[in-house]
Amino acid sequence: MTASPSTVAGHPALIEGPARARRTLVLAHGAGAAMDTPFMDAIAAGVAAAGIRVVRFEFPYMAARRQGRRPPPDRLPVLQRTWQEVVAALGKPERLVIGGKSMGGRIASMVADDLGVAGLVCLGYPFHPAGRTDSLRVAHLEVLRTPALIVQGERDPMGSRVEVDSYVLAPSIRMLWLADGDHSLKPRKASGETEAGHLATAADAVAAFIRALP
Repeated sequence: MTASPSTVAGHPALIEGPARARRTLVLAHGAGAAMDTPFMDAIAAGVAAAGIRVVRFEFPYMAARRQGRRPPPDRLPVLQRTWQEVVAALGKPERLVIGGKSMGGRIASMVADDLGVAGLVCLGYPFHPAGRTDSLRVAHLEVLRTPALIVQGERDPMGSRVEVDSYVLAPSIRMLWLADGDHSLKPRKASGETEAGHLATAADAVAAFIRALP
């Protein structure tokens, strides 16, 4: 299944999966890589193959990088406003599940309740900056109302299983841990797991989560 280039609310986008699907998964990229990385391609293709429409989009700074410039990630208000614009353009938020890779999922988690979307999916949530466990990004996750799935590698330097198990998260949040995975869910060879296997597991879990939403 091939993703079709498009725009949503003026932002570059890739769309795949059935146009009349009951639910649409909207994904944003992480801080350092665009919407068409192998990681994003694998997740989007796996979810779309399960009969769910998938829309990926890029924040303004990433779109600018495609034009040869190298701006840093946009400030928080711009990132949140971009999410608001995209959801408004797609219509019927109750049919949308929003989320993304790392930063993309984090920003989605900050606006999900206000937007009234059906669900939230975070792929490698940055619970804290790498090496800074004293700077947590969990306050809003303690009171999140939106049904959520966080897919996390067990040894993620931005939130390992040992660390996250000590946090108090809202009952709306379900964690899926992938053995020996890092921030991109990639395991070490010695673990016996594979990156492809973990990405497939993540895509299957995301699709099952979306299908189970009321």
